Amino acid sequence: MHFNLSITPLVSLIAGILILMVPRLLSYIVAFYLIIVGLVGLFGTGNLHF
Repeated sequence: MHFNLSITPLVSLIAGILILMVPRLLSYIVAFYLIIVGLVGLFGTGNLHF
């Protein structure tokens, strides 16, 4: 049996649980998410296309 687990749903699930437990973390989680998405968008996922 082979399971294909993507990182995005896992991170979303963990972030949602943390927000429910400590609502004050919402702004930090959103800020880190936006920074990571922005960096991946600017620099890509490691595949350089010229």
